[in-house]
This record gives sequence, C-alpha cells and structure tokens, in this order.
Amino acid sequence: MTRDERLAQAVELRERGELEEARQLLLELRREHPDDPQVAVQTAWVHDSLGLEEEAVEHYRAAIAGGLADEELRSALLGLGSTYRALGRDAESDVTFREGIDRFPDFAALRVFRAMTLYNLDRSREAVQELIHVLLETSSDPSIERYRRSLTGYADDLDRSWLDQH
Repeated sequence: MTRDERLAQAVELRERGELEEARQLLLELRREHPDDPQVAVQTAWVHDSLGLEEEAVEHYRAAIAGGLADEELRSALLGLGSTYRALGRDAESDVTFREGIDRFPDFAALRVFRAMTLYNLDRSREAVQELIHVLLETSSDPSIERYRRSLTGYADDLDRSWLDQH
C-alpha cells in the first residue's frame, strides 16, 4: 500500500473510533515519513483522542513546522493550544493561540479556546470580553441582536456601573 492509502486507512480507523489501530498505523507512518506534516497532524489528533496529550505535542509541533495547508494548520494550532491548556501549560497555550489568531483572525474557535486559557491565567476580564466579542460577531440570535448595543458597551467596559454616573 502507498503512503496515501495507508494514511487514508488510518484516518478512517480514527474516524470509526478504532483509535489504537489508527495510532499504531500512524506511528509506523511517522517513522517512515518523519517530515510529513499530514502524517504528523493525524498522529497528533489520534494521540489527543486517546488522552495521550503529552505524546501529541511533538506531533503537533512537527506538523506545524512542516508546512500544512491553511485548513489543517489552523486546526493543528487549535489542537496544540488546547493540548497545552489540558496539560496545564497555559503560557504556551496562550502563545500558540495568539499565533493562530494572528494568522487566522476569522477563525473564531481559536479566540474561544484562547478565552478559556485566559481564564486559566487568571485573566477572566479579558476572557469574558473576548467571548462577548465572538458572540456578537457570530450570532444571529434575535435576542442577541436586540441587545447588541448594550452587550458591546459591557464588553468594552465590564466594570462600568451606570449607577455611579447619577
């Protein structure tokens, strides 16, 4: 079987929930193709799915360094940032998410996951502000639309009290 066929088989196994089988095949492919970013990212994802976050990190780093296409790269940055957060490596998580946001400013999921990291870093105000901004940018819910102006004001100044101005 070719590399492409084996990689497709591993992806299919992962998607069917046959994670350990997919992991073994992907590790074999990683040994044979250590500089292949698609193999590396798939290997990272299967390790994450198995709860093997520490092992996933090296594969994410290799994938990101290897020149992934944009769609895979933004998912890999989200995966690595989330994995760092799961491991309690919040500063590295924040750096990773900021890199992803700089590169893919329209990929809202990066901003939401970064908000969780900000919370872990005791930066709750920034986290809530970011979540409100993402909500305002992405929601078409009529109740959000109705209160858009108020929510925007609150997001910009969460500590403001209108009672203090009377």
